[in-house]
Amino acid sequence: MCARSYSSPSEHENRAAARVYTTCTQPKTLAITFDDGPNTYTKTIVDTLDKAGGKATFFFNGKNYNCIYDTTNADRAKYAFDRGHQVASHTWSHLHLPTLSTAQITSEFQRANDAIKKITGAVPRLFALLLESTTQTFRTSLDPSDNPWSLGIWTRKTGTEPRSLKLRPPILTLGSPSDHSWDVLRTSTPWVINYAKSKGYKLVTVAECVGSALHLKRFSFGP
Repeated sequence: MCARSYSSPSEHENRAAARVYTTCTQPKTLAITFDDGPNTYTKTIVDTLDKAGGKATFFFNGKNYNCIYDTTNADRAKYAFDRGHQVASHTWSHLHLPTLSTAQITSEFQRANDAIKKITGAVPRLFALLLESTTQTFRTSLDPSDNPWSLGIWTRKTGTEPRSLKLRPPILTLGSPSDHSWDVLRTSTPWVINYAKSKGYKLVTVAECVGSALHLKRFSFGP
């Protein structure tokens, strides 16, 4: 299920630009996002946020750290979702998107969304663009009218030291596919939470910080 495949370019031509958010629209909200998992520390980070009364958004890849369909990784993704955190797409394999065709870009998001739907029962409403992929050419390849996503979020890199993190814009991106980087996030997340709360920020999902729904669709498992 984690082998690479692409759809036909003719299916995805003449698309309108997806909407891109770069900051929260709701006052005094801070959306912390974690990219590139699921990972060894996903559950620990979820538990830390829950204990503090906050929520976050996890933008998962299909095959970057490991395949999202692996039982352990699928369980990590479902764990975050079941506890009210937002789970969304960060592309299937974290490729350099500007080098791909429109069909390949579409496939990167489609396959990631399909995996998240199978694991959580919900179709993601948001996706995170890779840092280098914020060009108009890339954005126009994603059409909210006929793809299972309608909003994008541009994310920026932050430092690995907690005190280098900024609250402007209040969508704070944390994440890396390596265990070492995720360990830094595991240990720095409590500091970020405490600092944000001391400044009067409410820790919310990206959907809540921009006034959007969590999912496009949600399905129930079983009969």
